[in-house]
Amino acid sequence: MVDALGVAVIGFGWMGRVHTQAYARLPHHYPRLALRPRLVTVAEEVPGRAEEAAERFGFVSATRDWREVAADPRVQAVSVTAPNFLHREIGVAMAEAGKHLWIEKPVGLTAADARAVADAVAEAGVQGTVGFNYRNAPAVESARELIASGGIGTVTHVRIRLFSDYAAHPDSALTWRYERERGGSGVLGDLASHGVDLARFLLGDIAALTADTAVFVPRRARPAGATAGHALASGGEPGPVENEDYVGCLLRFASGARGVLEACRVSVGEQNNYGFEVHGTRGAVFWDFRRMNELGVSRGTAYQDQPVSTVYVGPDAGEFAAFQPGAGNAMGYDDLKVIEAHRFVRSIAEGRSYGTTLADAVHSATVLDAMAESAVSGRWVGL
Repeated sequence: MVDALGVAVIGFGWMGRVHTQAYARLPHHYPRLALRPRLVTVAEEVPGRAEEAAERFGFVSATRDWREVAADPRVQAVSVTAPNFLHREIGVAMAEAGKHLWIEKPVGLTAADARAVADAVAEAGVQGTVGFNYRNAPAVESARELIASGGIGTVTHVRIRLFSDYAAHPDSALTWRYERERGGSGVLGDLASHGVDLARFLLGDIAALTADTAVFVPRRARPAGATAGHALASGGEPGPVENEDYVGCLLRFASGARGVLEACRVSVGEQNNYGFEVHGTRGAVFWDFRRMNELGVSRGTAYQDQPVSTVYVGPDAGEFAAFQPGAGNAMGYDDLKVIEAHRFVRSIAEGRSYGTTLADAVHSATVLDAMAESAVSGRWVGL
């Protein structure tokens, strides 16, 4: 007998749909999971959007007020996919109401916000998971194992990149994402947070950093009404972009390794160009999100002119076997969120954490705050 887990989704833009679909797919990919999500309610303040989501995806009820979710006894677990400035208030409220929490990064606007949610989760004794989905890629998990086993020798340096064009169009609407009070630190919280998590997941703690930031599209048009995703708003009243389009950062790891992390949301010609190159004293490993199921691996004792092989990860890598039967069969972005949903629900079922936690969010946010501080001071910042 599989027990039902009543779930709610708060915020129903694109990411809310991704979470909902991940819950729905869990029984197909993880049939032995002890809990089966039941879509109880969806909350979205944009008129009509929650009702549309309920009809389309099968939620039992819909509401415009997320506070009703906290009071709903049918709900045991909540996905928070609302805008960044609401993360702290909603996350703390859900934990205090005894709801398990799957919350999207960056978990608020600052490290203090992330820490407040983490403390609330710990005090309530509920499970908490954060949406750092790229570490869930089987190839990334394989790369981590290769690095940890000494397969490329002692790590010397890493480069992590997150380049996208989602905000490159000058007519992109001036939504909350571009406001300091509601969107926080711009591309730092949006893309660089993933880069920080990958850096720590692969190489361990960051000891110090120095960063530079820039705004390349300084003004955008205000939208006339509700928007979703990265809509255009040509002809609207112009307003200032208050947070960062770009960050470049030098990293020093506690291990002694060095790193470079770059993220940009206005990179014309770049569509989700996310990845890393990790170099060691006897080899290297490379990963590109756009070729998510592949690794470039260089190992051996040749050093100079040492070849790089393409490795197609398969059922022995991470959660690959839950999706595909053999190497060379592709997985995609949404599959990473299904893995995340599985680890969240498994954490609830077994009473112990699997996958990312709120502690990971606090670590990431602390590094992001240090980046922002360094960009202002022009100095190295210790962590």
